[in-house]
Amino acid sequence: MSASHVHPTRAESARRAVSLIFLVNGAFFATWAVNIPGLRDALTLSEAQIGGALLAIGLGALVSMPLTGGWTARYGSAPVTRLSVVACMLSLALPFLSPNYLGVVLGLAVMGAANGSLDVAMNAQGVTVERALARPVLSRLHAYFSLGGVLGAGLGTLLVGRVPMQVHVVLVVAVTTLAGVLAGRLLLPDPPAPEEHGEAEKAAGAPPSPSRRRVPVSSAALLLGLLCFLGMLSEGANYDWAALYFRDVLGQAGGSAGIGYTAFVVTMTLGRWFGDRARGRLGDEVIVRVGAAVTALGLGVALLAQGPPLAAAGFALSGLGLSNVVPVLYGAAGHALAGRGIAQVATFGYGGFLLGPPLIGVVAQQAGLRAGLGVALVGAVLVALLGGWAFALVRRRTEAVQGRLPGGEGSAS
Repeated sequence: MSASHVHPTRAESARRAVSLIFLVNGAFFATWAVNIPGLRDALTLSEAQIGGALLAIGLGALVSMPLTGGWTARYGSAPVTRLSVVACMLSLALPFLSPNYLGVVLGLAVMGAANGSLDVAMNAQGVTVERALARPVLSRLHAYFSLGGVLGAGLGTLLVGRVPMQVHVVLVVAVTTLAGVLAGRLLLPDPPAPEEHGEAEKAAGAPPSPSRRRVPVSSAALLLGLLCFLGMLSEGANYDWAALYFRDVLGQAGGSAGIGYTAFVVTMTLGRWFGDRARGRLGDEVIVRVGAAVTALGLGVALLAQGPPLAAAGFALSGLGLSNVVPVLYGAAGHALAGRGIAQVATFGYGGFLLGPPLIGVVAQQAGLRAGLGVALVGAVLVALLGGWAFALVRRRTEAVQGRLPGGEGSAS
């Protein structure tokens, strides 16, 4: 059954199901984050050891994401999502049950790999649901991820310090795993995906070009991946450095240091919640390019501000602008390049999320935090400038696969 022939009621049930999976993934991350101090204290870990452990999460994801693209292409996003959501939720327990630092690192590597697989598979399923409903849903799905983070952090606020850390984690693992199993039963089968090696040639009866087999990443995927890298670099900069900027540059102490971070997260969540409506009216290219420009403007305001109110407004603008950049890029990759395209773009993007904050730290060490956050501003400007080129390639790729242009990927390169 192709997604275009799914009954509307079933498609809507699948939308709710994949929304729940995004939600539990957000709760999963929040539960890990709020328990990092407890894990550090339990094993008497240094800050450097915590940093190395966090790196293991990213490395695990970078290994699993490209593999998951192949699995979704072969088996479909629904079964891969079902397996990966269970594996991801269960893996949360691993670092907290480990008796030593090596066990924590290995557990986090497994956790990162499972989450990387889930990230690719659930976004591919989101694209399938978009096709079935014939309307955008990916931005709202990412809003559910943010909402899950809020719920997970709220639960952590209630439980951390009041119940043993392992009890908190096992409770979250049990609830989220059960939710993932139930939601997985309602996911949609994928429509037949176009072959990656010359769909137009195949339709014409010609064999795929050998050269295409040697170049598995298309030019469209490379450029979308670059935009995702830059977008997630800017996103990671806001997440990791906003509070420090308020404390170290603007001199805000205690809870006031979190004002910029809070402003960013709130507008990020709201922008994603209402983003699909904007996508339907304005189109994906406008959302990405204008959003990136708004992000650059917001960061510029924040970096030039001399006081907290104006800086908070700048971070709020940054969150609003960035809110739909990554969901739209995932969706564009999925519609034009299928599951492998999402995997390739997500892998590039995750690299930006990993490498961006340390890069900003290096620049900040040499030239100050304002200059460091200027790296994120430059990244946003590049997304706005290169977005037109990227979406032109996506359109040509999509038209070639649909048979309106001859030559497949070759004519889009």
